[in-house]
Amino acid sequence: MTGQQAVGSVGQRREQGPIITIDGPAGVGKSTIAKQLASRLGYQYLDTGALYRAVAWKVRASDVDPADHRTVTKLLPETRITLEQSEDGVRVLVDAQDVTREIRTQEISEIASVVSAIPAVRQWLLPIQRQAAASGGVVAEGRDLGTHVFPEADVKFFLEADVDVRAVRRHDQLQAAGHVASLTQTQEQIKARDLRDQARAVAPLVAAADARLINTSALGVEAVVEQMMAVIASKL
Repeated sequence: MTGQQAVGSVGQRREQGPIITIDGPAGVGKSTIAKQLASRLGYQYLDTGALYRAVAWKVRASDVDPADHRTVTKLLPETRITLEQSEDGVRVLVDAQDVTREIRTQEISEIASVVSAIPAVRQWLLPIQRQAAASGGVVAEGRDLGTHVFPEADVKFFLEADVDVRAVRRHDQLQAAGHVASLTQTQEQIKARDLRDQARAVAPLVAAADARLINTSALGVEAVVEQMMAVIASKL
């Protein structure tokens, strides 16, 4: 799946199954839960956040100010993003370079938060996301999937969690990846990210009216996935 593919219709017949979306802020466990749910269902896992991180990587590699909307927008036509399924998960390539590990740093996360608020970036990535799920049989996780990218998704979830819990989870992830950051710093970064996501003009972070809300503060991954399986069974 690349940035050069044509747009797929969200409403078209899905040959391989339904589209399931999981939205929510940073630290609620979206990625881990989405991967496990996709595995349980035998569906493809789509990490839309990786696409924004890929754009952020290109911005940094090009030594461009992420807040410079005009220059960032000019980078898009010359950028090729590819997501490849592998035994170890999804590989992310930018202009044929594997950046899977590089896009998971806190620096790239912060840049992604800034560029994701640029309308041109969101518009450029929209057909790429829709094409990836055009055939169905997909569990997609992100921040605006149920409201903007896949408004006709078959089942929608929105995950929530207390900010203190989310900060600890994110801090643990960073430490496990070898990145140094204080818990206080991580918490402040999450709060700032929440504000940017909720306040952006295009597709702000908000639960879809028909999404099932799940608070993951006191729930393990298995418990959340079981709740989701029950909801999916009742809807499909």
